[in-house]
This record gives sequence, C-alpha cells and structure tokens, in this order.
Amino acid sequence: MTTAATPGGSVAAAPSRSVAAAPGRRVAAAPGWEAAADLVVVGGGVAGLAAAIEATRSGLSVLVLSKDAAGTATQYAQGGMAVAIGEDVEAHVRDTIVAGAGLCDEAAVRSIVGAGADALSVLTGIGARFDSGADGSMARTREGGHSVGRIVHAGGDATGREIQRALSSAAPATVNGATVLDVLVGDRGVAGVLVSLSPDDLHANLGVVHAPAVLIATGGTGMLYSASTNPSGATADGLALALRAGADVADVEFVQFHPTVLFRPGGRGRLPLVSEAVRGEGARLVDADGRSIMAGVHPLGDLAPRDVVSRAIAARLAESGADHVFLDARSVPDMALRFPTVTAACLAQDVDPTEQPIPVAPAAHYACGGVVTDEYGRTCVAGLHAAGEVARTGLHGANRLASNSLLEGVVLGTRVARSARDRVSVRSLTSGDPSARHRAPRLDRDVLQSAMTRHVGVVRDDTGLREAAAIVGAAVPRELTSTHDVEDAALTLLASATASAALARTETRGAHTRADHPRSDDAQRRSTVFRLADDGSLAIVRNARSADQVGPIGVS
Repeated sequence: MTTAATPGGSVAAAPSRSVAAAPGRRVAAAPGWEAAADLVVVGGGVAGLAAAIEATRSGLSVLVLSKDAAGTATQYAQGGMAVAIGEDVEAHVRDTIVAGAGLCDEAAVRSIVGAGADALSVLTGIGARFDSGADGSMARTREGGHSVGRIVHAGGDATGREIQRALSSAAPATVNGATVLDVLVGDRGVAGVLVSLSPDDLHANLGVVHAPAVLIATGGTGMLYSASTNPSGATADGLALALRAGADVADVEFVQFHPTVLFRPGGRGRLPLVSEAVRGEGARLVDADGRSIMAGVHPLGDLAPRDVVSRAIAARLAESGADHVFLDARSVPDMALRFPTVTAACLAQDVDPTEQPIPVAPAAHYACGGVVTDEYGRTCVAGLHAAGEVARTGLHGANRLASNSLLEGVVLGTRVARSARDRVSVRSLTSGDPSARHRAPRLDRDVLQSAMTRHVGVVRDDTGLREAAAIVGAAVPRELTSTHDVEDAALTLLASATASAALARTETRGAHTRADHPRSDDAQRRSTVFRLADDGSLAIVRNARSADQVGPIGVS
C-alpha cells in the first residue's frame, strides 16, 4: 500500500519510492505500507500542533503521529504562559537568564521571549480563551522567578487544557497509536520516518512515511523517575530518535523538580502538581511544625526559582526525616474558584485546601536540556527539527523559568513550519533496508526509575551517581518488539546520559545540585553535549553540531 498525507490529514495514493534506515541493522520483513508528506510531526502537544497548523496554512501536506492518545504534557500545564509586552520584554529576558544560572543563550532568550505577543496572538487566533480581570483586560499573575506578573492563564489553573483544546480543534487529524522507530536520513538529510501502527507487535504493521522534513515534538523524560508530573508517554523517545539520526543532545543533567507536587504515600507515575501560581496568590511553604521553609533562603521567598525551592524542601526533609512538607493556601482568596484543578485533586485525597495545608514534595517535572537546536528548531541534521520540551534551544539554560515552556512551544512550532517550507522540493536518497529489526540495551523500568530516583534526584553526589551509572550500564541489548520496549530502551539511553553528565559536572548549578560540590564553578559554565558514536555508545563531544551555534557549549 502506497499512500500520501494531504493538508487535511487524509490519505491518498502516491508513487512508491525506495528508502532505507541507517546501515548495520539486522533485516526484517519489508514495510507493508508507505505514505508521503511535506512535514511529519512526531507528537501532539503544543509545539507539534502549532507547527502542524502553521504548515497546513502554508499549503504543506502534514502528517501528525502520536504513540498515545491518553494525553500530552501540554494539557496538564496549570500555571500559564509567560508573555511580556513592551518594556517588560527586557525584564523577562533578565528573569529568564537569572533562572538559567549562566547557561542560557542570550540571543535565543531575546528571540523567543520577544515573540511572546505573537505567540499569544496565534493562540487567540485559533480560539483559545484566556481569563480576564475585573476591568475586562487579560488577567496576569506572577510565578516563581518572575519579577512582575506576566503570566496569562485560562480556567484559573487549566491553561494547558485550554491551549490543547484550541490547538487540537485547529490542527490536522492525528494518527494515534503510531510508534516512530527511526528517522530515515540520506544524502541530503532527512528522508522520512519508519513507523509501526501496532504497539504490541511493532513488525505487524510497519511502514515508511517519506518526508523531507521531520519535527520531533515528543515532550520530556519524566518517566526516568518513579514520580513525575509528566504523562506516562514522557519516555525520552524523541531524544533517542534524534541521537540515532545523528543529532546532538545537551544539558540532560538539568532536570527541574517541581517543588510542590501533591504528595501521596507510595505515589508513582504521574502525580498532580500544585501550581506555582498558588504561591503567587499568597500560599506559603511550611513544615509539619508550621515553620517557614523559605524564610531567609532567597530574596523572593516562596516565589524563588524552582531549583532554589526544591533544594530548600529537600534540606528540610533531610533534617526532619519527613517525606513531605506542606503548602498552606488557607489565606488564598477564592481558592476553589481560582484554582479548581488543584482543589479537585486535593479533595480527591481528602484534603480541603481551604481548611488545611496541602501535603507536597518535589517530583520530576521538566527536562531543561534536550536535542540541540537553534532558535528556529533546526538541528545539525538537514530537515530534522525539534521543538518543545524535547529541544534544547538555549532558552532554559540550567533551570527553566516558570511558564516559559508553553511560550517556547508556540514560538518554535510556528517557526519550524516556516523552515519546513524550504525543504519541500528536497529528495534525499538512502541505501539499505528501513525495516531493520531493533535491538538495544534495555533496563526494566522499575529498576531504572528506582535508581534514578534514589541517586539522580534533587540532590546528588559522586557515590550515588556512580551507583546509578553502574546499574544503567549493566543493561544488555534485547529485542524491541513493542512500544513499551522502545520506551524502555530510550529511557535506558537517556538515564545513561543523565548520570554521566551529572557525574562530569562537579559543581552545583541551576537544577543540578551536588551535595559534594555545593558551589558553582565558573570554569564549568558550559554545556555537556552528547552524540551517538558509530558503535551505538554515547560520547561527550566538544562542540554541538547545530545549524547555528547555540549557547556556551563545551565539555564539562
């Protein structure tokens, strides 16, 4: 069967072409179907759908592929989207760079933050509805690390849900249940993707989508840890795809832990976060004795950057032996009205936030690093783009500023669509067979998550990092026959990179805290960059290979 994706997302007949994946793979049965598009989008969150909408408007044929219809990180975003206007752009740039702890690329920050008003227009233009204040103007609130209130929100604390709704209603139809196994690369760059439409048996419905441009927008790596705010599909797939295609990955040691995730004894998987905006409205962090967590820790107090707050909580937990602290939101006016999602999550655990403090603890939230790109989403592989949490644009540096992620997703997604137009006429020739059966090191997920949670969490040290690296390094190559296997292999690869980068960075910076190296070292104010060697192993490299050099990159 040979098919082609049309701008509306339907499928029509197309001529057959021979394609192939990278050499050195064991051959399986030939793909059973083919399709073609001008742009393949892998992922259905804010960055991917923003790109799909803009590309479709430009007349490109677009195919959106998603492995899981259950949800994206976008829809769980509570706080909002940071949008600076006029004179506030400079302040927003400064706040972002301060939070990034010396690893932001200032040019990228200015470029992305400066496009905030345009990003907001994109969303309102497709019908996204944001909350208004008493005077009828768009309401804005303040979150950790921000010097002023510039966060726009929807439904109180349901901003991501509203943005996802608006994007999904305007975007081409998404093909769900699609596992992308490889980005196919030829003599002129990207040639397409190898896809399975059978999650439980990857080789039962294998096919190739021919495309001169591919956008990886698969989200983050939260499932590296036992507890996370991420959906279950955040398994580092996109980073593994990019590495195998020849792209660089950087800053993966900087995992932001959200300081206020609703605590549940023994809780695993995705846990509900308690929006930072609750603290922006007056809630305070306290321990079991009612003592302030943040008093005297930082000039911004409870609204300090997330790494500062998470470290302070971790220190108090270590001191007290407790497994959680509390967020006292009883003084927040109209709590249930302003934060209905948080309130509902608390009530589901028999906690009334208007009557009692909310039990909270840090949990894995956001991957600050990722696939190295420029501020237009371009990687070093012609035609391969990355956007959203999977990408390392230089905006976040060592620690993401709250509510910059939705902004980045809209801005980069829109720009990728424009870049894809330049690739429409490119046809890249490949050699070999694209249907190679995969084998890769793969650790059982419970073992991996336990090691990462114990040793590569909010606070790290040499002994624990070496133990984590040894556990992950013991993974042996195994056949990948299901989507779950592919996810576990991707998590194993990224766990190895994360532990290695954290070991190499013998300092504390941003979201990376070393108990045995508590101070920052200016000599290490650079990024740790990985690429995949010919034998499949990870190698730390001196320079990133992106379309435009981004950020202060070197060997840590």
